[in-house]
Amino acid sequence: MPTLDRMDPRDELRDLLISRRARLTPEQAGITSVGARRVPGLRREEVAMLAGVSTDYYTRLEKGKVGNPSESVLEAVSRALGLDEAEHTHLLDLVRAVTRSRPAAPRTRPGGPAPRPSLQWMVDAMTEAVAFVGSPFLDVVAMNHLARALYSPMLGSAGDRRPNFARFAFLDPAARDFYPDWDGAARVSVALLRMAAGQHPRSRALSGLVGELSTRSEDFRGLWAAHEVRLHHAGTKVFHHPVVGDVELSYHQLDLPSDPGHALTVYNAVPGTASADALRLLSAWAATRDAAEVHGTA
Repeated sequence: MPTLDRMDPRDELRDLLISRRARLTPEQAGITSVGARRVPGLRREEVAMLAGVSTDYYTRLEKGKVGNPSESVLEAVSRALGLDEAEHTHLLDLVRAVTRSRPAAPRTRPGGPAPRPSLQWMVDAMTEAVAFVGSPFLDVVAMNHLARALYSPMLGSAGDRRPNFARFAFLDPAARDFYPDWDGAARVSVALLRMAAGQHPRSRALSGLVGELSTRSEDFRGLWAAHEVRLHHAGTKVFHHPVVGDVELSYHQLDLPSDPGHALTVYNAVPGTASADALRLLSAWAATRDAAEVHGTA
């Protein structure tokens, strides 16, 4: 199976800035268009003018050849390109990766090789909510009983491999039934992997995952080329579970500084709703299934 050896942060930086230039018209940027345009979007000199830097400086930045741009310059470029918070964060990550003469040694390999036992104990203690710990590359490294029940379609397809949300979304046909808004779930998965690429551009594990998904999924290739990024801290998701049907859950995600690269995600249903009833039914189903497995009757 072909894989990427490493991601080059210069290529990532170039692709980000070019893609964001291409989506802005001169009218949207508030400048007068002059002359015929061979490609859509803003020219480099127009971005440079809006950011208050020279065209040569911006060109070198786009090619990853600027030694150590200041935060004020990067903020000005972000404003000129209309970057949102996630895109600006991604820009900063990529510039740090490009300008770092030697990659800093991480305190632990992102997402692995295995979580501390206390992470599993932590999620097991959460008995009335779906709780799991994930890596920046969308691996699931610890789940409580409700998370295992909710994501049973993904666990069933993972086999001996560690469950991974992106592999499930793009490589398992069951994902299109599990996610009523499959397009949205797929876009979020890719956007989060893009964010991870800015934070861990030299990771062989991430390069291997992107290479695998690019090889096996045309949908993934198209979304990866769009270079979307996203922050993923809170929101609402809808799932279609094969046992309890549709479940709408609110989620919050918290980074775990004691375990760099890991984050805790907790899903809750609004009390008194059909989704809260479905979550209780799911818990009862999981308990019955687990008891049957223990007694060998499943």
